Amino acid sequence: MKKWAGISEMMKNITLLTQLGLSLVTPLLVCLALCWWLCARVGLGGWVYIPGFFFGLGGSGMSAYKVYMTVIGRAHREGKEDKISFNSHH
Repeated sequence: MKKWAGISEMMKNITLLTQLGLSLVTPLLVCLALCWWLCARVGLGGWVYIPGFFFGLGGSGMSAYKVYMTVIGRAHREGKEDKISFNSHH
């Protein structure tokens, strides 16, 4: 039975890592796709990619923060806060 518990924990970690990767890449790609559409359809210059890139990075940062808070909340509910907080209370 301990073998299945280890596999279950490993699958949780892989799922969280995959979710984090997609959460980081998706906002940036969406913003750059919007910039491409604005350049192709509306005729804006290439300068629009610069603010689009920074807005995409902002969205990626916010998504990473939300995933981080979810992981911390889950660990807190499971009683594993000390393992994640790295003894920040001292």
